[in-house]
Amino acid sequence: MPNPNPFFFFFFLIFFLLFPPAATNPPAGGEWTLLHSSIGISAMHMQLLHNNMLVIFDRTDFGPSNLSLPAGHCRSDPTELALKYDCTAHSLLYHIPSNTFSPLTVQTDTWCSSGAVLPNGTLIQTGGYNDGDRVVRIISPCDPSDGQDCDWTEIPSYLSVRRWYATNQILPDGRIIIIGGRRQFSYEFFPKELSGQSSNYRLDFLQETRDQSENNLYPFLHLLPDGNLFIFANTRSILFDYVANRVLREYPEIPNRDPRNYPSSGSSVLLPIRLDEDTESDSAEVMVCGGAPQGSFQRAGNGTFVHAVDTCGRIRVTDSDPKWEMEDMPVARVMGDMLLLPTGDVLIINGAMNGTAGWELAREPVLNPVLYELTNHRFLVLNPSPIPRLYHSASVLSPDGRILVGGSNPHVFYNFTGVLYPTELSLEAFSPPYLSDQYAAIRPRILFASPNDFLTYRQTFTVNFYLTTFVPRLGFGVTLLTPSFTTHGLAMNQRLMMLKVGQLLQISAFTYEVVVMGPPTATIAPPGYYLLFVVHAGVPSEGIWLKIQ
Repeated sequence: MPNPNPFFFFFFLIFFLLFPPAATNPPAGGEWTLLHSSIGISAMHMQLLHNNMLVIFDRTDFGPSNLSLPAGHCRSDPTELALKYDCTAHSLLYHIPSNTFSPLTVQTDTWCSSGAVLPNGTLIQTGGYNDGDRVVRIISPCDPSDGQDCDWTEIPSYLSVRRWYATNQILPDGRIIIIGGRRQFSYEFFPKELSGQSSNYRLDFLQETRDQSENNLYPFLHLLPDGNLFIFANTRSILFDYVANRVLREYPEIPNRDPRNYPSSGSSVLLPIRLDEDTESDSAEVMVCGGAPQGSFQRAGNGTFVHAVDTCGRIRVTDSDPKWEMEDMPVARVMGDMLLLPTGDVLIINGAMNGTAGWELAREPVLNPVLYELTNHRFLVLNPSPIPRLYHSASVLSPDGRILVGGSNPHVFYNFTGVLYPTELSLEAFSPPYLSDQYAAIRPRILFASPNDFLTYRQTFTVNFYLTTFVPRLGFGVTLLTPSFTTHGLAMNQRLMMLKVGQLLQISAFTYEVVVMGPPTATIAPPGYYLLFVVHAGVPSEGIWLKIQ
């Protein structure tokens, strides 16, 4: 139980009651900031690394980008469809604290590829198109400003089959599973298994959920607390044991039969895993939002842009008799990203109201993000961006609580004039309402965590934080979040845990120490780097990095 100094608690309680914030829950709002009018490439794929570097890349067959490669780093590729000799970059490293970026050299085509981060913090990026469809690319956290040679290492023909529009998930044993892709009804692992064993495993569910009129690309994929996988494709979903290659159960079809996967391109999250209850639970709930009605892709190709899906479905996949609970979003959306916030709420951002994913196939950009409040199932419409973010846009959570947003190129090449929605090379930051200045007094600031090098499972640790006005009755918690690999409306690998909190002590006037219990198992929190947040009255601190191993 909390045990702050009585005098200080009484003083700040009186202060808070006399001069409260505008609300105990942040109101609708949020603020947009233009970070760069151009970073030179369109941000189709994004991944945050634990050194606060953001890896951004698009594809190599757009033609030249607006970012030059360093001397001696030009690409020479006789199989390239656009430029066979290219001295422009199609990937970069963005340093969040300094708001600077530097080019990277990617040799093979990364169009519509996938990725995940290994437990050691290395980004593994898989597949793509043309000469890149069986390639694995690797980049480790590094900083070019320190004189380090930061760039991609590529392993050609590593994947057993072409993986274009596949989905990745980090597993409890530290491997990555790579599922699906165009005309690929199978899965495989990185790193490969022992020689002599099969490296590619059939998954009939992917073929069953694809028909001639709709694809089921970028299937939604979530690792559940019991170690099995939830896989969603178009309108159907299964619980899958990837070790035994066995479907354990099929869930009810999502109501109304509206496809949710590419090109209908809804989105999905595994809702926060609650470890802060008195008893540990393996309960898990998945949320799927947006998409496009059946046939929308074909109709858009003929010039008819069908209104997108305006519903979200939630299903508690661990229930004995799970059922979809449907909710109406305030605005229909296709190609939207769903991102978990440090508070446990969900932000839905980017996308369009009409049409589908694909070249020139969407209309009416959705400029307003929507906040979904987890505790009361309420949607809040937030302030709009001035920049449409359509096909080939992406967004990720930053450690400071902002959302970094880039991309949008619904064209075969970079087109800046003579089109309805020009190619977008800018990078923005969206500050959710919890970052408003009016909440400064109730915003925690983490001083340090101990131990700060790494945690083992079920390990207790302490977090020291600074807070001007602390009122525990308004809510207090500690959350652990892993950043996503985001592309094409799908934020792969993201998960958030609400940790169990123990004794809370006041160390000095504004300094506190709380004992926290780490995640119990690798099925709940796969090994790797996580962002730790202290959340008070619905307002999160900046995150600090912790490694679980």
